[in-house]
Amino acid sequence: EVQLVESGGGLVQAGGSLRLSCAVSGLTFDDYAIAWFRQAPGKEREGITCVSSSDGMTYYKDFLKGRFTISSDNAKTTVYLRMNSLKPEDTAVYYCAADYGPCSDSYYSFHEYDYWGQGIKVTVSS
Repeated sequence: EVQLVESGGGLVQAGGSLRLSCAVSGLTFDDYAIAWFRQAPGKEREGITCVSSSDGMTYYKDFLKGRFTISSDNAKTTVYLRMNSLKPEDTAVYYCAADYGPCSDSYYSFHEYDYWGQGIKVTVSS
């Protein structure tokens, strides 16, 4: 059974940092791209970053402007999302997702992904 389990969310003040983890099991980790999505209240789920586990290539939406960093520990089959300089508009439920192969050109589209975590809430207070 494939499982993606997010952890590390919570409440943080604006300007603070959090690190989310996505523990992956039940698939050959090196064969998959892992992405982070988020869904703010009343908004659509949006893909924000992706890492190709095979070669470590990373991709980011421009609006993140270097505040977020995705990384992969293949030995632990875990992907991390380090979030710095958090803003209230970063408040959302964050999901990790897995897609066979490297990150595609449309890595930000939820249609690309076969497996999803249950999501974890991040709240940034002003």
